[in-house]
Amino acid sequence: MNATSPTVRVPQGARLVLATHNQGKLSELRAILAPLVPGLAPEAVVSAASLDAPEPVEDGLTFATNARTKACCLAEATGLPAVADDSGLCVDVLGGAPGIFSARWCGRHGDDTANLRLLLDQLRDIRAPHRRARFTCAAVLAVPRGWAPGGRAWGGATSPGGGLLAQTPVVTVVERSMEGRLLTAPRGEGGFGYDPVFVPASEDAPGGSGRTTAQMSPEEKNAISHRGQALRDLAPVLARLL
Repeated sequence: MNATSPTVRVPQGARLVLATHNQGKLSELRAILAPLVPGLAPEAVVSAASLDAPEPVEDGLTFATNARTKACCLAEATGLPAVADDSGLCVDVLGGAPGIFSARWCGRHGDDTANLRLLLDQLRDIRAPHRRARFTCAAVLAVPRGWAPGGRAWGGATSPGGGLLAQTPVVTVVERSMEGRLLTAPRGEGGFGYDPVFVPASEDAPGGSGRTTAQMSPEEKNAISHRGQALRDLAPVLARLL
């Protein structure tokens, strides 16, 4: 049973909710988690968008803070364990920007084309050796206090500082990055966001093919991505929880 009283209607059989309204990210999250959490059927993983769950204000100054806000609010609203991530592109010559503003760099949230165009304009005169950047992802698992799959109360998730949090939900936070370099023009049709101009360090190294993350298959990208790394770190906790 759940200690949290849901404020949105949750489909029967749902076991995990993902805090995203982005279809591309939803597909990516499901693809990463499915092979890592035994017995977690795709239909048991639902999104905040499919539940019409309220979107919290992301006013934190770090990826971890924003991801935690999203995960905790969603867990409280649904009564289910919730996974959220906050991620973005951090460019060295821009002092780490767009960073937490990556999804709304152009001034409008979720306009990938405009965000990418603005970034390329800002880097127009920057030569290749100085176009270093990284994708960073903070992933958070929020578990409503009292969540008891199979009649067993959950008490194993810890905060970054250690120890169970006094408030509900209980959270686990991990943060990972993928280093790389930015091109001057997009390449590839896959992925989303800034993928078409990002060449991971592994592809940029001697012997690498120089592909962007938009030119990789989803499996190839997930194997090295910031989001894939973070979710793989969460997977053992999820496997115990679900």
